[in-house]
Amino acid sequence: MPRILLISVRLHEGRYHGEGDNPPSPARLFQALVAGAGLNGPLGGKETDALDWLERLDPPVIAAPLLTGGQNFENFVPNNDLDAKGGDHRKIAGIRTSKTIRPLLFDAGVPFLYAWTFETDEVNHRHADTICALAERLYQFGRGVDMAWASGEILDNEIEFERRLASYAGAVHRPLVGDGRLLPCPRRGTLDSLMNRYEANAKRFRMNRAGRKVTQTFWQKPKARFAHIAYDSPPKRRIHELRERGPDAPFATWPLERAAELVEKLRDSAASRLRDALPAKIHDIERVLIGRKANGADDGPATQRIRIAPLPSIGHAHADHGIRRVLVEIPASGPLRVDDVNWAFAGIEIAGFDNKPLDVTPTGAEDMLKHYGVDDCFRVWRTVTPAALPESARRRRIDPERASQEVKGGAERSAEQQCAAVSVFHALRHARVRSRPEEIRVQREPFAAHGRRVEAFARDTRFAKERLWHVEIRFSEPVIGPLVIGDGRFLGLGLMAPVRQQTQGIHAFTIQAGLTAKAQPGDLVRALRRAVMARVQKALGDNRRLDPFFTGHEFNGAAARSETHPHLSFLFDPTRKRLMVVAPHRIERRSPIKQEPKNLAILDKAMAGFRELSAGSAGRLTLVATPIDLDSDPLFAPSRIWASATPYQATRHKKRAGATEALSADLRTECRRRGIPIARVTPLEMRGIPGVGLTAFMKLEFNAAVRGPLILGRSRHLGGGLFKGAPE
Repeated sequence: MPRILLISVRLHEGRYHGEGDNPPSPARLFQALVAGAGLNGPLGGKETDALDWLERLDPPVIAAPLLTGGQNFENFVPNNDLDAKGGDHRKIAGIRTSKTIRPLLFDAGVPFLYAWTFETDEVNHRHADTICALAERLYQFGRGVDMAWASGEILDNEIEFERRLASYAGAVHRPLVGDGRLLPCPRRGTLDSLMNRYEANAKRFRMNRAGRKVTQTFWQKPKARFAHIAYDSPPKRRIHELRERGPDAPFATWPLERAAELVEKLRDSAASRLRDALPAKIHDIERVLIGRKANGADDGPATQRIRIAPLPSIGHAHADHGIRRVLVEIPASGPLRVDDVNWAFAGIEIAGFDNKPLDVTPTGAEDMLKHYGVDDCFRVWRTVTPAALPESARRRRIDPERASQEVKGGAERSAEQQCAAVSVFHALRHARVRSRPEEIRVQREPFAAHGRRVEAFARDTRFAKERLWHVEIRFSEPVIGPLVIGDGRFLGLGLMAPVRQQTQGIHAFTIQAGLTAKAQPGDLVRALRRAVMARVQKALGDNRRLDPFFTGHEFNGAAARSETHPHLSFLFDPTRKRLMVVAPHRIERRSPIKQEPKNLAILDKAMAGFRELSAGSAGRLTLVATPIDLDSDPLFAPSRIWASATPYQATRHKKRAGATEALSADLRTECRRRGIPIARVTPLEMRGIPGVGLTAFMKLEFNAAVRGPLILGRSRHLGGGLFKGAPE
């Protein structure tokens, strides 16, 4: 059973002077542990082994008190340019420069927590005990002025740790795959790099003799090695249902176009309950729930705002888009306790759209969240409620009485759409979306049959209908949901839903330049495989092992069998000069299972921006990402006849059978294993290769059209056995 190594760090004063990391990174703690361990001299073998063990664990979960910026002050220090004064230390005052310091302030009674998960065995437990002992010797955390002390403990399970986090008065930051706040973390080799840096510090000044003249040379110390891991502090989410009153309390439906009105009613009711219960926090309630300062002005920063997002019923072509559920998101770094906010929303009574009373009831059912991409990554998103874009995106209003005289031409409509598309970039920046949009489409009509035009949403809001746009965005990298953009994102507008792409799990790249005449398909495919694994490793971090999904090998190095550990296939399409990475669920004609959705998100992130491939003698290739049309591409479109694009390699040779019979029987078995209807098989250009076996170009004929891809045979993961549709 996994256990938790938990280290608690407390600072003597509620100030932290470290720069570049908020919250204090695991690298800070690791350096502080090493410094404390070295107070009495060189590290012993027991301490070295424990620290070496710690740096190999996965990045820890961090819990930190709420940090706010303190008052800036100037400190004047030498700027390490004494050579400008001839090396005369008496003139050091002439090279002093100002340094701005701004401490982070927090409640000194709330500790910083760092939790590593490790597998239970005798060796790991012994190392964890040693780390707990080293924590007792920690004396500073951050800069030299940040005096601190720490303690360590081992928790029996993750449930106990999560119970502590539930009552923790601060924000919880977890390592994640995707965009987030990058924090340095110890990795394999970090301890050695710190020891090398310490030893080099004593030798940074070296004496050089040239005759009778002696000069001094400064040598820069080597930098410590850390892995930069993305962290995030996810908000707390609670879904509430709109219910009618009475026995069995059926769902109440709120009209989609009145989403902003529903949010205002819920927000004002919750704020009123909180003001009555927490009079000392009226300013915080106004700021993070209503969105204005105590003087009535709009509050600028939105990172601590509580967001109320109505969830229209979507996910099916016949879904009516009525609002029956509401999502409340509470930032982890906000000043209001999660329990207090949940209490304020639970049991609210509001007047329904038809003036019938409605109850707002908390629920644990979260099935609807998957339709809005919550905690999942997608590249294409569309608005369900229109986004309120800035004034620069406003369309020209046409007077209804002069509609024929003021009609807009094509050039004016195009210019309005271009201005709106540019405004979407700013809306994404304000929503803290870092992924770059590749394509933006704006329109007034909804994307779904049961949606509403933008004009219907402007009623009784502060947004003119000319500022409202339905938006579709295709990102260069997958974006994690939920995604809400625009000036009305705290009023239920700008809510987006992901478009589940039919081509998920297929990455195709056309070779634009650099391919040599003597390039071999096997060399290209192997180079592609190495590049993909390297990019995935970079996306995960150097201290994370690659899953067999990417490597095709078990963690012990043995070849992974596709039936138990499906993994990627790497292809070269010689006809169109394309390199392709295809996920196993595509080949096996099924939906992603187990860890595959997570691995597909990692793959999408890793392949973003893939433009160049070094393939040895095959050349230095310039690549262009190419979209796939599943209905027309010869590798994917339905066809009754399929022909080999790359040689098929038999998985096993049928005994006492000739080459033609053996290849035909083997290919029929492969088709049955993949759930493909039995076809008529015609082997062509057969060859027996020593050490490889039987290979051939094949022709398959089916009774009915079959959709691709067809990738079969022993070498299917490294470019072999690829078929393409052929004309009748």
